[in-house]
Amino acid sequence: MDQYRIDHTPDRRRRVQVRERGTRLLGHHLHNKSTAFSHEERRQFGLEGLLPPVVSTMAQQAERAYANIMRKTEPLERYIGLAALQDRNEHLFYRVLLEHLEELLPIVYTPTVGEACQKYSRIFRRARGLWITPEHRGHIDAALVNAPYDDVRLIVVTDNERILGLGDQGAGGMGIPIGKLALYTAAAGIHPALTLPVSLDVGTDNRALLDDELYIGWRHPRLRGAAYDELVDEFVQAVRRRFPKALLQWEDFKKGTAFALLERYREVLPSFNDDIQGTAAVTAAALIAGTRVSRIPLRDQRVVILGAGAAGVGIGRLIRRVLADEGVAGDDLVRAVVCLDSRGLVVDDGTIRDEYKRELALAAAMAESMGLGSGRPRDLAAVVGAVRPTALVGTSGEPDTFPENVIREMARHVARPVVLPLSNPTSQCEAKPADVLAWTNGRALVATGSPFPPVQYGERTFVIGQANNAFVFPGIGLGTMVAEARRVSDGMLAAAARALADEVRDEHLDASSLFPAIASLRRVTARVAGAVVAAARDEGLGRALPDDAIPDAIDAALWAPEYPELVPA
Repeated sequence: MDQYRIDHTPDRRRRVQVRERGTRLLGHHLHNKSTAFSHEERRQFGLEGLLPPVVSTMAQQAERAYANIMRKTEPLERYIGLAALQDRNEHLFYRVLLEHLEELLPIVYTPTVGEACQKYSRIFRRARGLWITPEHRGHIDAALVNAPYDDVRLIVVTDNERILGLGDQGAGGMGIPIGKLALYTAAAGIHPALTLPVSLDVGTDNRALLDDELYIGWRHPRLRGAAYDELVDEFVQAVRRRFPKALLQWEDFKKGTAFALLERYREVLPSFNDDIQGTAAVTAAALIAGTRVSRIPLRDQRVVILGAGAAGVGIGRLIRRVLADEGVAGDDLVRAVVCLDSRGLVVDDGTIRDEYKRELALAAAMAESMGLGSGRPRDLAAVVGAVRPTALVGTSGEPDTFPENVIREMARHVARPVVLPLSNPTSQCEAKPADVLAWTNGRALVATGSPFPPVQYGERTFVIGQANNAFVFPGIGLGTMVAEARRVSDGMLAAAARALADEVRDEHLDASSLFPAIASLRRVTARVAGAVVAAARDEGLGRALPDDAIPDAIDAALWAPEYPELVPA
């Protein structure tokens, strides 16, 4: 077992105790400095003759590594190059990532990570994290003992069934926990040795994968039912024993499974689901920021959500919470947020098949009072005409589902409508930003789930903000860890949304962007984390830190990718 011991010298430089020497040290991704090892370190650790004679600075290494990666023309090849860098020198990987975050974020995560997941078995180089299969049933504890570090504080786990908008990717889904944790370290400064990606590889129903002779996953149909539940429960209990201080993030589970696991375990150990709760927080932040342009108070917002899956229901839940905090209550609160699935408006009239949708359903009598009763059209056009929303949110996963007539109808009643086509990847986006701006004569405030280039309309250039969960989930994770919170509450998520909205500056809004620049991600994350710590304290869920102590507590938790001093263990 590799123990990662960190001490500090009097001037706060990090000193790391290591056991490795020679080629073993050069092969350790967290200890390797490559050509940056000093002459003294080379003598001390048996590296003489194993490296070229020149001692490089980290800046020189970063320049070289970045140029090598950008020399590749295909995004997937850049992804592979970055993964190889991470495997051999973690400090340098994060140095390069942070220096070029806006450019490289779409490579290490969406959209390129989707292609990497699809081709994972064919580009596989080196295993990272833990792989749990049904063959580990009864001894998952033993598998967790093999984790590379003993003080894991953050775990991202997936069962690979709903990877982005791509569906069941089997073992390839491991690209998502690895990518998420890279963002946690880049944005929130969580030390890599405190993180662990996990794949619950319970098989796949993707026939193309099962038939692929190079497929590296558990080659069986997907485990379901009681056997699946028992395996997940054994995993959760093993995590509690092995890593009692860990926060568990559920990632890319099928929507019904995602809701069931979140409700079952959110009181068992600190945990949250980014697809449900992170997406909700970033969307609520866009709604809050948009009020500064529309001048429509938050309590007067009316929101229509197209898509009643994990993301859509999560968004509806949190926006209702935010509106309730503003004093909206009763029927007004119910009417303020309505949701549609593939069959139209979600109404509690005996036809709801998925229980998790029920809390966002309108009562049949309320739908009738709004002109959306039984026998009447309940499609998006009818709902927009009846509700006259100030904000339209898309999580349908279907392209072009925000048609021109719907957007124009919305804009007839709202001077600055907020339009959020959030589905990923770009090909699944509900509407193209350029079309939305044209249909609203440049009045809409548009943000998307995938990155889009700026749009020129008339004499103005509109910056299309990306509703990227990276703006919130690293801060939620960091804040929960610093607070030592017992659970992740809706109040903590609402606080994260408000903090993100506060980070949208006037210059962003002047360009019609509802989000800050990705380049400011570390600053934004620190603010979000601070708000989460304060909310956890106020709800009695975390440490009783006074307001003036929170920034220092956040700062003390931030890791920077700078080479430490190495000393023999």
